[in-house]
Amino acid sequence: MNKTALFAVRKNEPPCPQCGAELIIRSGKHGAFLGCSKYPGCDYIRPLKHQVDGHIVKVLEGQYCPECQAELVLRQGRYGMFIACSNYPECEHTELIDKPDETTFVCPQCQQGKLVQRRSRYGKTFHACDRYPDCQFAVNFTPVEGECEFCHFPLLIEKKAVRGARRCCANKACGKPVIAAGNGSEE
Repeated sequence: MNKTALFAVRKNEPPCPQCGAELIIRSGKHGAFLGCSKYPGCDYIRPLKHQVDGHIVKVLEGQYCPECQAELVLRQGRYGMFIACSNYPECEHTELIDKPDETTFVCPQCQQGKLVQRRSRYGKTFHACDRYPDCQFAVNFTPVEGECEFCHFPLLIEKKAVRGARRCCANKACGKPVIAAGNGSEE
């Protein structure tokens, strides 16, 4: 948003419900918002987008909510697309579209959980133990079955480089490249 739009009065905007002054567009660390022109005397703010909880993209005909039997809808929210009940906020049923891929790898740290694919707040993919927060094991690369020949850690990771993919120890203390049988001839 450019600086000329900041501190501009929006037309057809109702006045501030707290003090009756005009609402103006302001900028914050999370983007633009509407705020009272009498700030800091009045601290009323409101988001520019009217539907913060996700706007409806499509009605999924023939699919019904298991809780209230209303139709399910596809919504676009802050963190991407998801399926939700059309009776929101009375019914808060939601479903993920992209469920995390569960791997067959046992967590090498706790030996109880499985590694699942997750997405960071910046959109990067990583693999972590499904027992989080009890176990905080995580790797930023794709896990591969194998054992490190140096420290005998039971998991390897695959790093992709310009010269091709190479396998390394998943132990952060070791991290040495592992030469597996047939690893160089896979490409």
